[in-house]
Amino acid sequence: MWITSSKDTVLTPTAVALGNFDGFHRGHQQVVRPILNPNQVAVDSQKVGGGYSETTPPFGISGYGTVVTFNPHPQEFFTGQTKKLLTPLPEKIEILRRFGVQQLVLLPFDKDLASLTPTQFVEQILVEYLQATRVSVGFDFRFGRHRMGSTEDLKAIASQYGIDVEIVSRFPCPYGDRISSSIIRESLTEGHLNRANQLLGRAYTLLGEVVQGQQLGRTLGFPTANLQLPPEKFLPRYGVYAVLVTGLAARYGKTIAPQLGVMNIGCRPTVAGDNPTVEVHLLDWDGDLYGQSLTVSLEGFLRPEQKFASLEQLKAQIQRDCTHARTYLQARKNLPLLD
Repeated sequence: MWITSSKDTVLTPTAVALGNFDGFHRGHQQVVRPILNPNQVAVDSQKVGGGYSETTPPFGISGYGTVVTFNPHPQEFFTGQTKKLLTPLPEKIEILRRFGVQQLVLLPFDKDLASLTPTQFVEQILVEYLQATRVSVGFDFRFGRHRMGSTEDLKAIASQYGIDVEIVSRFPCPYGDRISSSIIRESLTEGHLNRANQLLGRAYTLLGEVVQGQQLGRTLGFPTANLQLPPEKFLPRYGVYAVLVTGLAARYGKTIAPQLGVMNIGCRPTVAGDNPTVEVHLLDWDGDLYGQSLTVSLEGFLRPEQKFASLEQLKAQIQRDCTHARTYLQARKNLPLLD
């Protein structure tokens, strides 16, 4: 997947999906599908797809299948505060690549972009910059200064330049009027992991590098990988999770199946921890993990964070957590993947 934030290096012409796409949930996926190669078999979000050339537009689409998003997130620009993201940029890149997107354009969201009228946005961004031949947006997409442009405005203005606009209808959601990143954040905060994963269409993931920790888990007989995440990563409810871990193959140069694991997110109140940590114990692994980038898929929420009266009680609970996680993950092997 080609990634650029410069009009000098963008691959044109383009078939564009417009939006922020934080989380890339099932609603977002519906917006992106119209700009993908129609001959490509649907790519499951947990498998690697794509295979486009960086020099040839995909067959059947009059332009490079391009996701256009904003960097930083518009809310950060207007509020001046860092926004916690479901998918920080490295995660978003990997998910889009696996989904089959050919190009990712990161529009710098600044004062100049924010001040464009809807007509100027179409003319300067879609026509001149991207040379778009078609555009796909969600039903509630807004654009231009003060978000004054509607989807119907986009359709009317773009038609003057021969740009076809597809407005993707509302994706059904059993937990509200529509699937949204806000509902997913709320679900994760409350520990409703299954709900969040259903809305995402895949397991919520954490992507980070293994760094040196206090090695308390090793002294208890359960060595853990301390995961350093991007500071903007949105953390779910503190507690213990059953997880699947990938990324081990990079160091060992061979195919390694996803590893079963148990993960703790929180401040470790039993040992008077101050700052939240993310620690993963692999149930069937004893190799070196330092410096590796791991992807941790949250498959099940086992219990909330709690304080124990002694380290012995903590150790006994960790053993129960490991047994619970193994049973849970092995039972899920026979379940179909979320569509």
